[in-house]
Amino acid sequence: MSDSHNVTPERSRFLPVLAGLFAIGIFFVDTFVPSDIAIAVLYVVVVLIASNIYQRRGLLLVAATCMGLTLLSYFIVHVPEGDSALVRCLMSLAAIGATTFLALRNQAANAMLRERARLLDLTHDTIFARDMHDTITYWNLGAEKLYGWRADEAVGKNSHHLMRTVFPESLESINAELARTGRWEGELVHTKRDGTSVKVASRWSLQRDDRNRPIGTLETNNDITEHIRAQEALQVAQAELAHVSRLTTLGELMASISHEVNQPLAGIVTNGEACLRWLNFDPPELDEVRSGLESMISDGVRASEVIWGLRALTKKTQSQRTTININELVEQITKLVQRELLNNRVSLQIDLSQSLPNVLGDLVQLQQVALNLIINGIQAMSSINDRPRMLLVQSRQNEAGEVVVAVIDNGTGIDPAIADQLFTAFFTTKTSGLGMGLSICRSIIEAHGGKVIARNNQGPGATFQFSVPADTSASG
Repeated sequence: MSDSHNVTPERSRFLPVLAGLFAIGIFFVDTFVPSDIAIAVLYVVVVLIASNIYQRRGLLLVAATCMGLTLLSYFIVHVPEGDSALVRCLMSLAAIGATTFLALRNQAANAMLRERARLLDLTHDTIFARDMHDTITYWNLGAEKLYGWRADEAVGKNSHHLMRTVFPESLESINAELARTGRWEGELVHTKRDGTSVKVASRWSLQRDDRNRPIGTLETNNDITEHIRAQEALQVAQAELAHVSRLTTLGELMASISHEVNQPLAGIVTNGEACLRWLNFDPPELDEVRSGLESMISDGVRASEVIWGLRALTKKTQSQRTTININELVEQITKLVQRELLNNRVSLQIDLSQSLPNVLGDLVQLQQVALNLIINGIQAMSSINDRPRMLLVQSRQNEAGEVVVAVIDNGTGIDPAIADQLFTAFFTTKTSGLGMGLSICRSIIEAHGGKVIARNNQGPGATFQFSVPADTSASG
């Protein structure tokens, strides 16, 4: 795809003179030097020289002049008697005509290639062609701008050696795919003339001749270095933002950490005191002691899980998502609120659907949500004295396939005037509250792809519920 008409001004001025002198010399020898050789055939050299100087009209004029000189020489020296001189003249004319025809075809082909090259130079993409030995045969303007080598410096060089190409896989396997499919796409690392590296999205297309034989490869490259750097910077920023978000969540959790940790600690103290009393019996109530110790161990594990969950939030790592059985989670939480239920004279009812799918989430965070909602439900009935205080915890699957946990109390309900502010940070109706519990719940559930809602019951009290998507990774 090279342009053979790009000659220097000095050469352009010299070639017409050379062609003219050569034509005069041929005419002189053909006319005045006796010979049995078809000297006029040498006019094809003049035609070839002219094909590198003139376009179609000029080339035809030069060819016609050469033919005229051939005929003029013949008529000056020979009489048209059909002898061998006439045969030589006709052969010379045929050679000049054939050469002119081929030169015109070559000019047309070169013109088409120049037009294609001009169009390729208009694009900002890097485009170059190479033969089957990876030697560069064409180098567009985009390649010059990106890599720094001019076309005359790049053409004739091995492309992989010139740019010190780093491949994502072996070159043999790439060439095998190129030969099999005629195309290859991937990311390459090239070294520019100034020594800097550039990462490109590369597309190779195998070129074939009329007989379908491979003759070379057309390679198109787009510089994606800045795009990759921007992606890497975005990933770093996202990681930092995630870390800040976890620290913010930790700050929110600190508002209720004393409540969450105090529950298992209080259970440990209560069970420890009970164990001491049972040990003082005569004989000691060992079964009760064993049960109390098991409860203490369970409470200790729960407190440890809370602390480890909070520590995980301070690290620059993703939250630990595991497969969770919601019913088991609810049962674990309700064990932790037995003392709270007893102190507030609340009767707890549990209605758990046995056909629930598992969910994928952070166990400690979802426990935090369930615990906060249950505690809020208990406290919402603290002022109720005219009816039994009843708290119902339900689990079910909604029409969207999500797993739902609902906490239903029969307390005073939600004041419509403040319903829109319930999940706002630092908003609270409690004299000792910080207004972070429900805000924490919403943050956690939304991070799990679910939602938290609150509504008044048709009868007394309110319902707080959260929903999370079912874990479908193990299905099918």
